[in-house]
Amino acid sequence: MFAALAFPNISPELISFPIFGFEFALRWYALAYIVGIAIGWWLILRALARPALWGKYDPPMTGKQLEDLSTYIIIGVILGGRLGYVLFYRFSYYMANPSEILQVWQGGMSFHGGFLGVIVATAIYARVKGLRLGSVADCMAMAAPIGLMLGRLANFINAELWGRVTDVPWAVVFPGEAAQSCLLPICARHPSQLYEAALEGLILGSVILWTVFRKGGLGKPWLVTGIFFAGYGISRFIVEFFRQPDAQFQTVDNPLGLALQVGGYGLTMGQILTIPMIAIGATLILRARK
Repeated sequence: MFAALAFPNISPELISFPIFGFEFALRWYALAYIVGIAIGWWLILRALARPALWGKYDPPMTGKQLEDLSTYIIIGVILGGRLGYVLFYRFSYYMANPSEILQVWQGGMSFHGGFLGVIVATAIYARVKGLRLGSVADCMAMAAPIGLMLGRLANFINAELWGRVTDVPWAVVFPGEAAQSCLLPICARHPSQLYEAALEGLILGSVILWTVFRKGGLGKPWLVTGIFFAGYGISRFIVEFFRQPDAQFQTVDNPLGLALQVGGYGLTMGQILTIPMIAIGATLILRARK
């Protein structure tokens, strides 16, 4: 029997108390969103207050405009994340049950959909207010990794989005019938949430902050955005090799859950969705450097 790590006994709910006959609970996942937005806001405000970071350009917006943009972003994340999950992962189910599409409290959000929602929301706000879109997008890209890191840590605490079965020494025995559904007596899995927190959050965020505050990256519109697109795409592509695929893609003939396969080799849905991100990111980086 190989060694495995026991899942830490951490409740998904930070605090819980009754109010007006209902049970109100603050979950770690919600706290991750709140803290991620707060830290991202602080980072952007700090950059806007330092004109030297923007090279020959002026800062793209004021603090009040950033506050207004945040409302657009929150709406974009919720609508885009939900619709992305519906379209990319469970289209047939929701077409048969359309009344459940807006029932976000039942779970089901897609990062790629939420990301598209943020792009659309940012583009609309920048156009309406006459702001420099490339620099506004760079602000959003600078703030995103911290939110991603905290969100993935919350996924780990919630014992969700775990990885494939493995026998590596740091494998984790996640609780729940679904996590333990394998042919082994005990299913130990890759803690893929922590892999994502490290790659998408800590490492990518460090690269972006170094580019912004040490290399004058904000003076080249679209550069930071390009680094984020490419960096996230590469990170997610790598993690998909260790992450448990969505159940709807797994069959007896397709145990790896590949959404596209030829001759036993292929790509998961997560990998397919990252390829355009990597291509767009590389294009934006080249454009910015010129």
